[in-house]
Amino acid sequence: MSQPAPRITSGDAIARARQEGRPALIAYLPAGYPDVQSTIDAAIAAAKNGADIIEIGLPYSDPVMDGPVIQAATTESLANGFKVPQVFEIIEKVTAEVDAAVLIMTYWNLVIRMGVDEFARRLAEAGGAGLITPDLLPEEASDWMEASEKYGLDRVFLTAPSNTPERVKQTVEASRGFVYCVSIMGVTGARDTVSDAAQGVVEAVRVAGDMPACVGLGVSQRKHVEEIGAYADGVIVGTALVRELGENGPQGVGKLTAELAGRGSGA
Repeated sequence: MSQPAPRITSGDAIARARQEGRPALIAYLPAGYPDVQSTIDAAIAAAKNGADIIEIGLPYSDPVMDGPVIQAATTESLANGFKVPQVFEIIEKVTAEVDAAVLIMTYWNLVIRMGVDEFARRLAEAGGAGLITPDLLPEEASDWMEASEKYGLDRVFLTAPSNTPERVKQTVEASRGFVYCVSIMGVTGARDTVSDAAQGVVEAVRVAGDMPACVGLGVSQRKHVEEIGAYADGVIVGTALVRELGENGPQGVGKLTAELAGRGSGA
């Protein structure tokens, strides 16, 4: 087996942002939208304009958590023939150009279909940091726990306002890298305001253990980043960037990322 590529973990990226006195900025982009090269170019543009962590979302035919903008993008990607193994090409090319941590966000069925160990091995060899698994519960993740330990990969599980303290503790203990704090009950989408529940979700993670807490769902503006960054370790932006990619291409993604990061109009 070839040696895994040197890679930055999400914990590394969050710690680096913390040392600079700011929350980590996490950018979500769907794989293969509008094509593979555009995904690569957009991810590189985001990283060069202030994104500390890149989430590459695997298109899935039944995306229960995704809002209409991301659903439309992933549907287009699948219609254009995107195949799961192409995500490793995306990660390899992005990590060769930037020092952001790059994770895959995926529904678990796609990992099972390839084989958990095979998926983890290929992810590590491409330079990926780990997986975000929105529909995988820690108590059902034994195969992933084993593979992620074997290949040194981050495990990002989700927690939501509805979770009990026991569930939050279980999620924190199972995670490595950060915990994805869902700010609202519902699907993804850009919103004008951030849910009041977000801070409570982060506080529950703090009580449960020592794990960075990053907030997603509904973040679309610099003021949201500043508001959430006052209490969370990282801020996740998806729909706004996906919309920008569709309308203005990778250059637009770079510009919006710079604005979200407080860097002005971008490089």
